[in-house]
Amino acid sequence: MVKQTDLPRPTDAELDILNVLWDEGAATVRQVHERLQGRKPSQYTTTLKLMQIMAEKGLVDRDETARSHVYRARLTREHVQQRVAKDVLDRVFSGSARSLMLGALGAKPASKKELAELRQLLAEYEKGKRGNKR
Repeated sequence: MVKQTDLPRPTDAELDILNVLWDEGAATVRQVHERLQGRKPSQYTTTLKLMQIMAEKGLVDRDETARSHVYRARLTREHVQQRVAKDVLDRVFSGSARSLMLGALGAKPASKKELAELRQLLAEYEKGKRGNKR
């Protein structure tokens, strides 16, 4: 059995497909392709090939019991977000969470509501970390 941590990091095109699958829960290639057309027009065969490759990589599961195969994301959105964030954190910000946060806030300023939510999340995270050290 392949562990989630051993699976490859999704490409940008694969992330587009995963976002559709996370929103839908499960979908056929046709359904994914139609959802992507509003954002990134491409050929149906391109979407099909990408989803076949993703199944080979283990990024999605494919149910072949029906005529139209149904795909489901194998990884959770949160898991992929954490892996991508860790990759960016390591490669771009030399492992500094502070630099990452400042870079993110500098790139797109947060609203007062978002800043309040971030403060709350940091407080909860800090509480949880202290609880785990005891």
